[in-house]
Amino acid sequence: MTLHQEIFALVASVSLLLIILGLVRKRKIKEEYSWLWILISITILTLILWYDSLLFITCLIGAETPLTTLFLFGFLFLILVNIHYSVKISKFTDQVKKISQKIGLLTKEVEDFKRNKEKDK
Repeated sequence: MTLHQEIFALVASVSLLLIILGLVRKRKIKEEYSWLWILISITILTLILWYDSLLFITCLIGAETPLTTLFLFGFLFLILVNIHYSVKISKFTDQVKKISQKIGLLTKEVEDFKRNKEKDK
């Protein structure tokens, strides 16, 4: 990796880490989700500082170049994030359905109560 590439990768990983920490501090992202992004930025930083570890992983998985390894892990990371969000969306969809049903039942009960109260007058 050239010096220019190393500097760019260092700036990108440190920037990602600072952005995520800033978002957590401002409560724009929950800690529950931030750990994943912090882990990714630290992993990128580690691979940059210890380039031999990236070369070792590249040889271990049988990739041709370290760039291929980074793209592979980036792609796998995005797949895992999509799976995670699909699970969350499914859970929230079920919650919205249950809440909507409860609101419908409560609305009916309130309307019945009002009708009974008007009849008693």
